[in-house]
Amino acid sequence: MLQVEKINLHYGAAQALKGVSLNAEIGKVTCLMGRNGVGKTSTLRAVAGQHGISSGKIVWDGTDISTLPAHARAKSGIAIVPQGREIFPLLSVKENLETGYAPVKRQDRNIPETIYELFPVLKDMLNRRGGDLSGGQQQQLAIARALVTRPRLLVLDEPTEGIQPSIIKDIGRAISWLRDQGTMAIVLVEQYFEFARDLADDYSVMDRGEIVLSGTGADLCEAEVRRFLTV
Repeated sequence: MLQVEKINLHYGAAQALKGVSLNAEIGKVTCLMGRNGVGKTSTLRAVAGQHGISSGKIVWDGTDISTLPAHARAKSGIAIVPQGREIFPLLSVKENLETGYAPVKRQDRNIPETIYELFPVLKDMLNRRGGDLSGGQQQQLAIARALVTRPRLLVLDEPTEGIQPSIIKDIGRAISWLRDQGTMAIVLVEQYFEFARDLADDYSVMDRGEIVLSGTGADLCEAEVRRFLTV
């Protein structure tokens, strides 16, 4: 459903991505791994339309979206959970969730009950301010906000960063459940090897703006991948 074809991306004169290609299919988790600063987040920004590419092509559901603005990509079913969560600290949990209404049709502007089934703590905290939640709870809120948009492509940027182990397990279970519904493709950027390994149907590893390893989760070689994760 998603085909990223040999994209290049620049920040001014600096080239962040060099011929990056990546695919993601409905009903599968594609993991993108690598050290800090190798281009993982830049790849996600390119997919979500948050930064324009210099060349190459991004195809979603058979349509070339390379030049579409971010809001148009959101309406087409692409949702991103950014690194650092970026929830609104002064808005309530309920209001944060409702910001996900923007790209959806009026009849779909409600919070699906499945969100509370995946993240029960949010239902108990609907009136609490987002900034008063723990880091792990804020991460759950950020994922839930993306799900409110009814995505068919869910992009997550390091959802385990700075999160306590119990909530990492909850997030892993939620991603597995979403994958198993067979209604969305999931792209997961992750440095926590065990988390990525356990979820990956397919994987790619980046180094210095390029894809240096890729394959299926079943064929993933831990030693080879870890070589590009250690500092």
